[in-house]
Amino acid sequence: MRGAHLLPLTFLVSIAHGIGLEDKMGPLGHLVLDVPEATPVPYAIYKFTSAVEGVSSYHISGETEGKISVSSDGWLFLEQFLEWSPGKSHHLDIEARSADGETLDGPYSVVLQVVDVNNNPPVFGENQYDGRVREHSPAGVPFTQVFATDADDPSTINAQLRYSIVNQIPNPGKVFYFGINPDNAEIFITEEGAEFLKARPTIRYSQDEVHGSPQVLKKKFEDYCIPRNNIPLENNPFYKCIERAERREANLLQDPDYVLIVRAEDLGGGAPNALSSTTRVNIAIIQNLWVTPGPITLRENLEGEYPIHLATVRANDPTALYRLVQKDRLSFPFTINQDGEIHVTTPLDREQKDLYTLVVIAEDAQGVELEKPMQIHVQVEDENDNPPVCEKAVFEVQENEPIGNPIGVLPAHDSDEEGTLNSLLDYRLLSQTPPKPFGNMFTINQNNGEIKVANKNFQRKEVPQYELTFSVSDKDYSTECKAIIKVIDINNEIPVFEKKDYGTHSVPELAEVGTTLLTIKATDADDPGTGSSKVEYLITAGDPHNLIAIEVNEATGEGRVYIARPLDYELQNVFNLQIDARNPEPLIEGVKYNDSATTFVVILLVDVDEPPEFEVDTIDVNVPENITVGTVIMTAEAKDPEGKTIKFKMEGDEHNWLELDADSGELKTKAALDRETVEQISLTIIAYETEGDKQEDEMKVDIHLLDVNDNYPKLQKTEGFICVQDMTPLTLTAVDKDADPYGEPFTFSINRKSPNFEIKPLDGTSVQLILKKKPPSDLDTTVPINIKDNAGMGITQRFDVRICNCTKLGYCYIEPGAHSWKLGMSGTIGILAGIFGFLILFLIIVFYRIKKNDQQSPAAPEESKAIL
Repeated sequence: MRGAHLLPLTFLVSIAHGIGLEDKMGPLGHLVLDVPEATPVPYAIYKFTSAVEGVSSYHISGETEGKISVSSDGWLFLEQFLEWSPGKSHHLDIEARSADGETLDGPYSVVLQVVDVNNNPPVFGENQYDGRVREHSPAGVPFTQVFATDADDPSTINAQLRYSIVNQIPNPGKVFYFGINPDNAEIFITEEGAEFLKARPTIRYSQDEVHGSPQVLKKKFEDYCIPRNNIPLENNPFYKCIERAERREANLLQDPDYVLIVRAEDLGGGAPNALSSTTRVNIAIIQNLWVTPGPITLRENLEGEYPIHLATVRANDPTALYRLVQKDRLSFPFTINQDGEIHVTTPLDREQKDLYTLVVIAEDAQGVELEKPMQIHVQVEDENDNPPVCEKAVFEVQENEPIGNPIGVLPAHDSDEEGTLNSLLDYRLLSQTPPKPFGNMFTINQNNGEIKVANKNFQRKEVPQYELTFSVSDKDYSTECKAIIKVIDINNEIPVFEKKDYGTHSVPELAEVGTTLLTIKATDADDPGTGSSKVEYLITAGDPHNLIAIEVNEATGEGRVYIARPLDYELQNVFNLQIDARNPEPLIEGVKYNDSATTFVVILLVDVDEPPEFEVDTIDVNVPENITVGTVIMTAEAKDPEGKTIKFKMEGDEHNWLELDADSGELKTKAALDRETVEQISLTIIAYETEGDKQEDEMKVDIHLLDVNDNYPKLQKTEGFICVQDMTPLTLTAVDKDADPYGEPFTFSINRKSPNFEIKPLDGTSVQLILKKKPPSDLDTTVPINIKDNAGMGITQRFDVRICNCTKLGYCYIEPGAHSWKLGMSGTIGILAGIFGFLILFLIIVFYRIKKNDQQSPAAPEESKAIL
């Protein structure tokens, strides 16, 4: 009957899931099937059909747990739903039987894998969390964190959590002052929070005030309990408002400033069928006294009694000690006392230094910093304490200079702050000497000091130069300045070269920059020492790449033609130069430059065999360490200026991992790379000519090996002992040769739940192995420790533990046993008897020898006696 009822059920399930009935049927055989957890029952899984004749029914055995059955017609189904857990599966054996129970087909192995469904909402570790953050803290820096778990399969999206802030109470202006990292649930303040979050006023204590002191509390009562009442302080029980302020200071989270509702949502967040839960985060805004007083402006040369108070800083710890750090090498006229008061000790001079940077350090008595160092800028404000200053001024004017032509700018300056009234200058012409032919031959711009021609008829023979006196003033000071104006001859002569053609000159193409090629000269008949007679040389043709230049000797007027940039035979090998001579002063009307002011010269380059050239001198290449052997890393490119054939070779491959194609320059791997052996390979690739002088050029190549996760964490020690007297935990430390992000922090776990041991994290590389209960006797055991790196790669490793009674020195006690080298009574007697027997034998031999000697020498009795 059960099989008859399952057929319509199968149809319903198939329709509901969009699965064809043929997908749930198949021949009897080995099979692995996925079954979702928490399905409605009965639930049809699969219909097996045996090809053997005479099959009357089917039978299953194995891990059914009383929940899995098979119908007589081969339908495998659930009578009770299954629950998912990590690695959960059911191993079954199924066989087809005849009517009398004989096995006709099978048994076959069938594995049911329980598939997780999203039926567990996230669960926070606590019903509510607490957090504290100081006002004026920087945005984006985490100050607290919440945590939630999901019992669903962590390898699926069912357990992937996303965090968000649902509400903020209060929420002025509908602006969130707090944010949360959606991945790790770290809570931080936003840019708006950094600007607007303020702490409630609390009692402030200075360094010499004792908390709870009656005298201090009386003073605080006057500071905080406003308006005052008529009750005497002694009758005011514990100064109620002070008490409330102290209580607020002691436990800010009883009355939080803000409450956040934080939501954790599975399915990666945002899914319409995602499950979620919320928690409350109580946040207190802590008053931050460590606030910079901002830029300080101080007028220079300030009069008063020094030291002068500038500002006061205060650390959040009332016991803090303060000191200033000098960032400037110049004099540092600032001090700070232990109340945080900053003083300037002497008047400041803006012209010496206009900005000081003070760095305030707050630290305890041991020199440990209590706050982040604070920078305070002191801007020195200018006062008008500097008169204008003039420099030497000499200008020239031609005899025929037109009215309105500029002569020059009077060189004057003021050391006070630029752009202020203190340095704004006013120019006035006071006198002209001599006043010929008129007294107003020149004028000066009142604002910028530009001198111009105001009249004509300059006569050099009558007045070779003028002396002008000017007044230059700021708002408080005035200075007289002098300027000399030289009258020069009109420019009615052109420069004339000594030679029309300077011939041909040869130079090697590798000649150094600055090499002199030849010297040229042109002369001018105008008045010597003036702009009319001064000669400048210009290359006007034959050098399109500007490789050659001319330098003028002011004393002799000669022009030195020299190499200004490196020459290149392949770029240009002949320079047909045209050189023109010109004056800086304009010629008078009707006079023009002609061929006399032009000369020619030919520069021939002598070809030199140059070495090959790489396109670049150095190159950096990033290569993953697991790159396939034979992959081209880079191609070296070089060329020979003369077009000769070049080849390549390589130096520096100490591990013999690489090979270089001598013809193409392709650099390949010929062996596996290993970043843990070396992180960087530094090579020199050489391009060389195959003929002639076989000249070479080098290129430096740095190959940076990028880490891949090819190492797992390994225990540094694999055994240890625990004394039962104190049960001190063992510290297990692992190392991984890989770098971030494939190294630490490591995740340690015991493979199977142990009733005797547990592990407690210490840091990213170490844990403590803790013995939870004492064994009845000494014990040797092995603990399987699974260690994974930051990327989840790892294996299970054995750690052998001996649990024992220990000596006072902390080592395992080993009870002394019977030693095989100890002899019994009979053995001792035997050894002594042997020793006595040896002595007796020795004496017998000695007496025998003496007696024999007496018989052989009877004539010498005295000698025998002497011998005896």
